[in-house]
Amino acid sequence: MALDEENCPVGREIKPQATMVCGGLRKSPGLSSPRPSKLYTTQVLTAAKGDMAKIQECISAAERHLGHAVRNIRQTSHLLQTALQEHQNTLDAMHSLQEYITGAADISSLPDVLQSLSRKSSMEFPPVKIPSSPRDSQLIFPRPPDSSSPSIISFSSTLIEGDDDDIRRLRHLMTRKTQARLEGAYNAIEKAMIWLRILSRMAPFLPPNAVISGFKERAEALTVQGDKLYIGTSTGNLHLYSVNEEPSEDGNIHSELLETKKNLSRRSIEQLAYVSDISSLAVLSDTLVTLYPIPTFTPPAPLTRAKGALSFALYTHVEHEVFPQSPSSDTKASKARTVPVVVTYLAVGCRRKIVVYSWKDGEPEEPLEVSLPHSPRSMVFLNADTICFGYLPVDYALYSLKTRTTIEITLPTHASAVSSTMGMGALSGLGGYIGLGTKPKPCVIRINEGEALIAKENNGVFVGEDSKPTRSAGIDWSAPPEETAFVQPYIFSILPPGTVPSSQIDGLSSLTSNPTFIPSSVLEIRSSISLLPSQTIPLPFTTSSPSSPPALVNYSARLLTPSASAKSPLYVVSTPTDRATATAEGSSIWCIRMKSWGEQVDELIEAGSYADALALLNSIDQALLPDKESRQRVVRALHAVSQFRSTQYTAAINAFLELNINPAKVVALYPENVSGRLAEPESEWIHLYGGPAPAKVEKSDSTQSILEEATNHSQKADDEHEVTSPTSVISQRPPSPQGSVRGLIRTSLETIRPTVRRDDDTASVKAKKRDFEFRKSIEELIRYLSEWRPKVAGALEVLNITAARSHEMPLLSEASKEDLFALPNAPLSSLTPEQLVRFAQIVDTALFKCYLLVRPGLLAPLCRVGNWCEVAEVEEVLRAREKFSELIYLYNGKRMHAKALDLLKQLSEKETDVRDKLSPSVNYLQRLGREYLDLIFHYSRWVFEQDPDIAFEIFTSEEVELPRNLVADFLEKLDPAICARYVEFLIQERSEESTDFHNRLAELYLNMTISAKKRGDNDARQAMKDKLLTFIDTTDRYETGRIFALLPQDDLFEAKAILLGRMGRHDSALEIYVYRLQDFLKAEEYCKRVYSPDGETKNVFFTLLRIYLRPTVKADVDLLAPALELVSRHSHQLDEVETLNILPPMVSAQDVRKFLISALRAPRFDSRVVKEVSKARDEQVARKLMYLQAKRVKVTDSRICPQCHKRIGHSVIAVHSPRGEVTHYQCREAFSRKLKELRA
Repeated sequence: MALDEENCPVGREIKPQATMVCGGLRKSPGLSSPRPSKLYTTQVLTAAKGDMAKIQECISAAERHLGHAVRNIRQTSHLLQTALQEHQNTLDAMHSLQEYITGAADISSLPDVLQSLSRKSSMEFPPVKIPSSPRDSQLIFPRPPDSSSPSIISFSSTLIEGDDDDIRRLRHLMTRKTQARLEGAYNAIEKAMIWLRILSRMAPFLPPNAVISGFKERAEALTVQGDKLYIGTSTGNLHLYSVNEEPSEDGNIHSELLETKKNLSRRSIEQLAYVSDISSLAVLSDTLVTLYPIPTFTPPAPLTRAKGALSFALYTHVEHEVFPQSPSSDTKASKARTVPVVVTYLAVGCRRKIVVYSWKDGEPEEPLEVSLPHSPRSMVFLNADTICFGYLPVDYALYSLKTRTTIEITLPTHASAVSSTMGMGALSGLGGYIGLGTKPKPCVIRINEGEALIAKENNGVFVGEDSKPTRSAGIDWSAPPEETAFVQPYIFSILPPGTVPSSQIDGLSSLTSNPTFIPSSVLEIRSSISLLPSQTIPLPFTTSSPSSPPALVNYSARLLTPSASAKSPLYVVSTPTDRATATAEGSSIWCIRMKSWGEQVDELIEAGSYADALALLNSIDQALLPDKESRQRVVRALHAVSQFRSTQYTAAINAFLELNINPAKVVALYPENVSGRLAEPESEWIHLYGGPAPAKVEKSDSTQSILEEATNHSQKADDEHEVTSPTSVISQRPPSPQGSVRGLIRTSLETIRPTVRRDDDTASVKAKKRDFEFRKSIEELIRYLSEWRPKVAGALEVLNITAARSHEMPLLSEASKEDLFALPNAPLSSLTPEQLVRFAQIVDTALFKCYLLVRPGLLAPLCRVGNWCEVAEVEEVLRAREKFSELIYLYNGKRMHAKALDLLKQLSEKETDVRDKLSPSVNYLQRLGREYLDLIFHYSRWVFEQDPDIAFEIFTSEEVELPRNLVADFLEKLDPAICARYVEFLIQERSEESTDFHNRLAELYLNMTISAKKRGDNDARQAMKDKLLTFIDTTDRYETGRIFALLPQDDLFEAKAILLGRMGRHDSALEIYVYRLQDFLKAEEYCKRVYSPDGETKNVFFTLLRIYLRPTVKADVDLLAPALELVSRHSHQLDEVETLNILPPMVSAQDVRKFLISALRAPRFDSRVVKEVSKARDEQVARKLMYLQAKRVKVTDSRICPQCHKRIGHSVIAVHSPRGEVTHYQCREAFSRKLKELRA
């Protein structure tokens, strides 16, 4: 069976998955757990604490609704009768008035009639509250389609015509309230009945199997040791049987009598126990405990110090004793040695005292004897230190072996439930064959370590070592149990005859009829986890269905002690209460075997009781269920799904995180707008998380009709405020089953409801509630994904896989849905790189969709950082919601730059301003690297077409360095002017010093100058010419010869002059200035620029003078004047003798007066003076060198290298002058460069 916890307030609604075949339920596919018997193939639910509590609430609510309904019907009846009476009185008065008018009556009595009529017309009705809320206004009944069913309301409906407004409103209100309460009543009752019917089928134990039949003696005690069954009788005999607990082919458990010890005791054997530590059988008989060695039973060892014994308790555990080390051993290096020791306690309760015998590894210890205020008649060990015993059925105490103290247990007072549930035959079993006239013994059993169950009257209380209740809830039996026992984790109780209603067995009795009680004793099995009945078996036990009615012969039962193993069968002795029948048939000893732990867990999982399955797993020892841990993980996951379904999102997400659930499965729980193709229908959730697959059910199955009806009623009861239109109600409500509560309590109120429309306010409130729950679930998913995201990213970084490489990985869409669900639920450290990548893709894609739904402001930050989001699943949604910036960020992160640039181009069409239109594309292209150079060139063309200045910013960004040559080639093809601008930018802003770019710029200038001349654009030609001249004159990074060769023969003479000068041909350059350009000032400026007093150009001015005075070509102008001006202005740069020799004879001294004065005043230095000065300088330098070489440095252990800031130690060092800094030898060069920079 699958579960629907979302729509059922009782706990879990059942979805049928079985088909009726031959009166039984066919087995649904579960967790591969075979059923032990065809009789128990019915899929059942375990008793769940929450479910039974909800059932009780529903029944209580039904009773309240019925009470309200009855009161309302009575009130309505009274008001309608009053209204009818008033109407009748009014009619009588009107008839009387008519008689007065016609003269048929005496006119003298007319005032009295008028006064009476006035009183009738002013009749006061009780206060009527007009419906003002959606809930009240919707609780209105439709008109009856058939008024044949008699009722008060149907009768009142005939009074509609002629009623006044007050009567109409009153009738309207009262019928609405009555119908609402009746609806709630039969909904709650039928839902409870459905669950009682289902819970009655829960059977954690197999049907009782008769091990021994016709046992003629009265069995008083029983114990089990291995496959041996020891039975002590009232005559003192001990019977030893061999029992094969595994059933044979016929389904029965067979036993064989091995031995009978006649008269082992003189009186009745009251209690048996096997002491494994000493391999002996403890027998309590005749107020004495005797130990009989097994298997010889001789010699007996009576415990004489425990005379007057009333009961005993046995407890075995392992202690670890600490032994001191020998004196020769190293106490610092060794630890105290511990040795495990098996300790067995046998506590014997005697008259007003208790004697505790103990053995350690089979060796007896000194008994402990303690006096008590009362005599313990029942006792049990809570743990190795604490014993709980009962003096009387209402008087219990705890005793501590360590402190030797006794603590009285104060039990809480409970109202007895016997009076309300006990039938007429509750006392019929007291006079039976077994236990006639016996005094009731106190009942206490051990449940868990440190916890015991105490039965006080019909209430069970759990107490701990501190004598305080360990649980807030206890057990409320229908009557005080006659005996109790415990087989983990179930509590067995024998309830007396006439105290258990038949409905608890079959679940089919009508609650409206008088309940019947089972006339015989009943074995009730409760879960110690939920404290609710799991199975109820009436006596006599049969191999047929446990729900079959008991036989006419009444039986009594004794619940005897099970064996000490954690999962051992329980043995029950049943005996007819009739003495003659008991003598003829004897007693039967029944073995009640528990289903396997795995099978019980599987049944709970199939039933959807995941919390109970988890609690059951926690109580099972690992040795009994080897796959306990794996089952716990599966059940925890299924329980988390159940919590998620019931809107407990926080608890569910926390469980998913703890269990490392595959994110694909968690995302699959959400609708398609979050999970995409991973979305799974709710019916498949359980199967997705390892639970049973949903089975298809035939529509004709009667079980389906019952369960669908329960589901429909649960949905209606869950939403008390929602009342749909009558048509929808009638169409949705299936017909009531025969004998159901609905059929019994349905009145004609259901068939006379008027048609009403759905209230818009209610629909709005429900929509807001659904929206709130949806947002809450999304927020929890965001928390889940946010916790996963850094963990997955960290695991991938360890493998050198980052989100920047997400475009290199296989797409999420390439993986099938099944492959994604097949990813393991395991820690990230155990996953492969491929699995980690899938996890990252699933997490980021789901997180992106969640942000899109509830936190759109976080989309952009998520897209800006590295992510593994699947673009194909979100881009259409982003486009539809016009989240273009987030989509562009996402494209960029996934290296889908072409899509991003296309989108930017589309968006630019909506802008009117050029800057706003182009800036987004320019900014995006600026961030692309050289690997996308073709993409940059392609998408920059349309930007250049729009605005070259803005487009030029693409290649001047400092974010990314592009290949300069390729960019220049592209720009030159696009426009040489833009290319020249780009090269200028490189040289001026980026300090480009390569010859290629300088050559390129010069060539660009030259080509653009020539092109402008051809076009006839003088302004452009002059501008480019000026740039060319400036460039070749101010830099020397270009190849002069190459540029000179490109110059035209008949143009650009100044450029030629500059280039000739660069090549060292100064005379040719000056000839161009003088002869071609006849620009004497530029020639003189040229000389100033290249003049060097000590270099090759020290005679450049003389060369110019020579060109002036001795021209090689015929000049059209007089060159003497510029020559004399040159001599006058630059006399210091001219050689006096050479100048005087070259001057023409006709030049007067007056013309060169300034030159002659300067020449005569030039100082002359003797060569000896120069020699001595040089010698002194050499000596000074030598002395300084000796001073520097004499310096020393001291290197200590604490000296630190100023370059790397590490200790120098014994490393090779380097000393730097002039201040003597000491560095590591390998740091010397870096530190030297640092010193030079500082000094510069």
